[in-house]
Amino acid sequence: MNVTYPRKLMPGDLVRVIAPARSRAMVAEHDHSALIEQRFAQMGLRISYGSHVDERDSLDSSSIKSRVYDVHAAFADPQVAGILTVIGGFNSNELLPYLDWDLIAANPKILCGYSDITALQNAILAHTGLVTYSGPHWSSFGMRDHFEQTRQWFTETLLNNRGLDLKPSELWTDDDWFLDQDNRNPLAGDGWWSLQPGTASGRVVGGNLCTLNLLQGTPHMPALDGALLFLEDDYESHPATFARDLTSLLQVPDARGITGLVIGRFQRASQMTRDLLDQIVRTQPVLSGLPVLANADFGHTQPQITLPIGGRAELTVGPTNRIRIAAD
Repeated sequence: MNVTYPRKLMPGDLVRVIAPARSRAMVAEHDHSALIEQRFAQMGLRISYGSHVDERDSLDSSSIKSRVYDVHAAFADPQVAGILTVIGGFNSNELLPYLDWDLIAANPKILCGYSDITALQNAILAHTGLVTYSGPHWSSFGMRDHFEQTRQWFTETLLNNRGLDLKPSELWTDDDWFLDQDNRNPLAGDGWWSLQPGTASGRVVGGNLCTLNLLQGTPHMPALDGALLFLEDDYESHPATFARDLTSLLQVPDARGITGLVIGRFQRASQMTRDLLDQIVRTQPVLSGLPVLANADFGHTQPQITLPIGGRAELTVGPTNRIRIAAD
């Protein structure tokens, strides 16, 4: 697959905020927009908002028509250099039959978000070859404390064209920070988990596992042959759920061509342990002989790496673990 990297952000650029899943009106119940806009100003970036970001229905989302309009408007506007999603949710895949892939391909630009946005990102890769970014939402920038590492990875990935060597975070958080910014207790990191040794490189495919699986059997599923998978899930993905979701993905015919697997850190409520995850990985015949690294810094805990979906990465698992995001 031929991929296209969008131009990186520069001081003075305009970023458009859209809500392809849940509405900004829901996020505004815990309003941190002043801090968010301050942080983007510090990066030298300007913010504008899609016409329908505050539209809100009984499912805390908005109509398909409104969400598709804001996606198209963001890509079509020549003044917009990058696109950020408000937050995740459950229904980004509703948009896929209505998106103008030619419009998106003709106007390559950064799109960043995570969780439910996985459906949109991987579909864009499948249809256009455009690299998008699994990373913090617009709303993530409202985290007052313990956000420095996430912000650093975001700026290093989206505001420069160099490769990036990643290291495990020393601290991490798994809390409802938006409810109480004052009482937070970072946890000591225990490093990345070496589940199976080896080295690999490949095109990054993945994000939220249960969302990626929604694309199976549709024209929106990216090729897995040659892919280095990066997969994570949230607090609802208990070990048995994660195991069957992983099995489903790895039974896609071209999954036999994956080069390795990186698994993001689980939220504590998932009750996943290293021993359980090791058992799950070892039952997967497709993963036999491939490098597998877990407890990496992406997903639904903080800090959060910004990953290029469709971009290239290198993985080393062994006495010394290494993830390198290749330069554009």
